[in-house]
Amino acid sequence: MNTLATNRKARHDYHIVETFEAGMVLHGSEVKSLREGRSSIKEAYVRIIRNELFIVGMHIGEYSHAGYTSHTPVHDRKLLVHRKEILKLARAMDEKGMTLIPLSLYLKKNHVKLAFGVAKGKKQWDKRQDIEKRDIKRDTERELKNMKTFV
Repeated sequence: MNTLATNRKARHDYHIVETFEAGMVLHGSEVKSLREGRSSIKEAYVRIIRNELFIVGMHIGEYSHAGYTSHTPVHDRKLLVHRKEILKLARAMDEKGMTLIPLSLYLKKNHVKLAFGVAKGKKQWDKRQDIEKRDIKRDTERELKNMKTFV
């Protein structure tokens, strides 16, 4: 599995309830550009439009060796998931405060896949709590490591 892009702020800003995997409908120059590392899913989100799943706001830069025909960098791209999964996602989206957030973009057996999650936004105090827990965990691991060196 070769990671092409990640959304590092997703787990900081949202509680991820459930994750899904989807294929994408792409043009050839888009795939080549993704392999060059010219993509960003930072400002992107997933939306259900007419019972189909789309990723909106994802940026894929132009391919460096493209000829006169190329793709537009930012446009809605269709995601390939089963109808049952779309219905499940639609039910999850009906809850207040739930959204679909892209987590990572990667290659799996030469197919571009998108991992996205059903998420609920964190409040500011949730973020501070998570940072505090992470700091405590880091300090305890450091103390345990120091204890092992003395024994």
